[in-house]
Amino acid sequence: MANLSISNANMVHPTEVFVEKTDEYQKIDASELPPAVVEALLKDYPTSKLSQAFKNRYGKYKLIMVLQSGTRRTVYIDSYGRWLPKK
Repeated sequence: MANLSISNANMVHPTEVFVEKTDEYQKIDASELPPAVVEALLKDYPTSKLSQAFKNRYGKYKLIMVLQSGTRRTVYIDSYGRWLPKK
């Protein structure tokens, strides 16, 4: 029993770190995109295909596009169709 308490005393406990997840995106269906976002996609990426769409609680969208060349590009846009800077 004494051996057990000594080993417990020597154990290092990790420090808990709490991080606020303000940009946490949830996957959504493409049909849930607002019309302004769809219009911006059609205008600026006419030959690309939307692979995946995500939305955060602030109404910002993370879109994974497949370009005509086959490469993937992640773009960010708000619900008004305004492109946002890359993360």
